[in-house]
Amino acid sequence: MGDHAHDSSDFLTDKSAKIFVAGHRGLVGSAIVRKLQSLGFTNLVLRSHSELDLTRQSDVDSFFAAEKPRFVILVAAKVGGIHANNTYPADFIAINLQIQTNVIDSSFRHGVKKLLFLGSSCIYPKLAPQPIPENALLTGPLEPTNEWYAIAKIAGIKMCQAYRIQYGWDAISGMPTNLYGPNDNFHPENSHVLPALMRRFHEAKVNKAKQVVVWGTGSPLREFLHVDDLADAVVFLMDKYSGLEHLNVGSGKEVTIKDLAELVKEVVGFEGDLLWDTSKPDGTPRKLMDSSKLLGLGWTPKISLKDGLFDTYKWYVENVVEQ
Repeated sequence: MGDHAHDSSDFLTDKSAKIFVAGHRGLVGSAIVRKLQSLGFTNLVLRSHSELDLTRQSDVDSFFAAEKPRFVILVAAKVGGIHANNTYPADFIAINLQIQTNVIDSSFRHGVKKLLFLGSSCIYPKLAPQPIPENALLTGPLEPTNEWYAIAKIAGIKMCQAYRIQYGWDAISGMPTNLYGPNDNFHPENSHVLPALMRRFHEAKVNKAKQVVVWGTGSPLREFLHVDDLADAVVFLMDKYSGLEHLNVGSGKEVTIKDLAELVKEVVGFEGDLLWDTSKPDGTPRKLMDSSKLLGLGWTPKISLKDGLFDTYKWYVENVVEQ
């Protein structure tokens, strides 16, 4: 059970294997389903929240007893921004711990061959070294605004490791960087920086506004990964990786918020001015994950930021604007 064990799990050889994608309707889950379908997998088990409440232990156990999937990809989670985390901390820790514990334990007890748990880059200490290596986990205090969510995700990583150590069970974890793409959240109040910019430039274009004002100086550096690249990495990990350590999944490419805003402006086709309100705060100066371990195993991201933004904007116009 070495850290980079290459005992290929035959994940790609049997396209009729039953795969449970938990959380298939969100940004990440929907991309994983698209990827698996494009590869010819024919036996995906999908349940909406109304069909299966993953926080209910007995319901989850009954589901696994009846369906007996061979593989599980766990992306279901309660997610939200700073405001939501501050307002509903009990929900963020309790619901995520319940989902993870129920799915991981039932998977093991009902004979699942391999499970992949997906977390988030917020598991790392607030003052982690940049780029952030996997071994920065638990080396310092978390960002207080989302520690409830982060603690749950850290527990999920540790649970996968514990089941591997005690039972020799093939449970692995991946921690993606900032993601974007089709099915992202474009809500005006609680979306992340990239979809928020896209929405603002689109609305400015439609309303023929003269300018868009963005907070800060535009100097912070951020990393983005298109969700279809993450889905590709998920398949790679299911097929190739059986290690104890969680692996970072990032693009390894940084962009300033200023360059990101200019690129989104170009993709959207907004022809007015972009102004920076430097009286407003910038946020963390740099946030980049060190994904060299995954890259060293032979995976590489394929979608450039510009191509990914065009793809995302097309989806936004067709699915959000026209609703």
